[in-house]
Amino acid sequence: MTAQAVPSSGAFHTRAHTPNPNDIAVGVIIGRTSEFFDFFVYAIASVLVFPKLVFPFMDPLAGTLASFALFALAFVARPFGTVVSMAIDRAHGRGVKLTAALFLLGGSTAAIAFLPGYEDIGPAAVFLLALARIGQGMALGGVWDGLASLLALNAPEGRKGWYAMIPQLGAPLGLMVASGLFAYFVANLSADDFMTWGWRYPFFVALAINVVALFARLRIVVTPEYTTQFRSKELQPAPIRQTVRAEGSTIIAGAFAPLASFALFHMVTVFPLSWVFLYTSQRPARFLVIELIGAAVGLLAIIASGLIADRIGRRSLLGGTAIGIAAFSGFAPQLLDAGDIGQLVFMVLGFILLGLSFGQASGAVASRFSQVYRYTGSALTSDLAWLLGAGFAPIVALALASRFGLLASGAYLLSGAACTMVALALNRRAGQK
Repeated sequence: MTAQAVPSSGAFHTRAHTPNPNDIAVGVIIGRTSEFFDFFVYAIASVLVFPKLVFPFMDPLAGTLASFALFALAFVARPFGTVVSMAIDRAHGRGVKLTAALFLLGGSTAAIAFLPGYEDIGPAAVFLLALARIGQGMALGGVWDGLASLLALNAPEGRKGWYAMIPQLGAPLGLMVASGLFAYFVANLSADDFMTWGWRYPFFVALAINVVALFARLRIVVTPEYTTQFRSKELQPAPIRQTVRAEGSTIIAGAFAPLASFALFHMVTVFPLSWVFLYTSQRPARFLVIELIGAAVGLLAIIASGLIADRIGRRSLLGGTAIGIAAFSGFAPQLLDAGDIGQLVFMVLGFILLGLSFGQASGAVASRFSQVYRYTGSALTSDLAWLLGAGFAPIVALALASRFGLLASGAYLLSGAACTMVALALNRRAGQK
């Protein structure tokens, strides 16, 4: 064998460790699944646990609405978390920022697991839950690692839609695990045991998953190969003011473009559970299984969105699904009062639409960021989209439905669909100039 036929150790190392889209995708899915699992564990507890544990002095509806108000605190806190974390990123690096954020997220989640009830410590229970929820929101603003943007920039030509949907897979995966855990404990424990200790177990699982996700993501983002990739793609934290000044219109368009899918996100995950729990005789465990089935359908729909988007374009898919969501809002909420079959139809149809739209929700406008602002701009866009489209969806939908009937909850969906269509039209017009 000639010397030229034997690769040097340095060449082998470079070839074996050069980042590629598939490697990045693994880190993205792990990170997003842990974030969404945290999200859904809290969301489910907001319906099944906190109204009784923290707001026992209220009637069930008022207690659930109060619980949803605390739920929204994380979305309000998230942009502030982004501002703080970007400063840490610029001063100390991505690894320090990510470690601090995930420890804050894990610590806040664990604190909720140990939360005493109102009957034990009085109003302090409300304060502690609110504080932990704010901590979760601040942490979510800091877990932005840029891997999703790096994945998009490294996606092969003609496969942009496919790689744009990969980060979104974490949502149905996280919901499936969270729903399955709660369904198991609700079905197999007495009501007293569940309220005493059973509901706490998923929060401990969330803490363990966060630890695994921390090491999995740090293993990627702090390596020299990925550090070089981030620098070569200019995916570095830019000052917030400078980013807003340079890319403010793109941030606004990016925040409004996915409102239809983000509003639908809570309309098929959090809101249905609250309505079924408060106003029907359906057992929570049974509906959580239906929700798990819906999430599995949503997973397949997200995958399909990548294939469809690469054929017809991401904006066309988002526009088409926004029209579908508008139609869905006009009749589907009433299916929640139609028993097992009606609820299953609502969840399956909802998750199909959600998967097709949510799968491309982050990519249609974010691609317009100039690279120097893409890292920070994408984080801000995500924060605002969740705040505007999802943060208040459960409380608004439940308040409307309880006062005016289920059909009224569709008004929130309809407004989100309208915002998406307007934002996409304005963004298309801006792109033609």
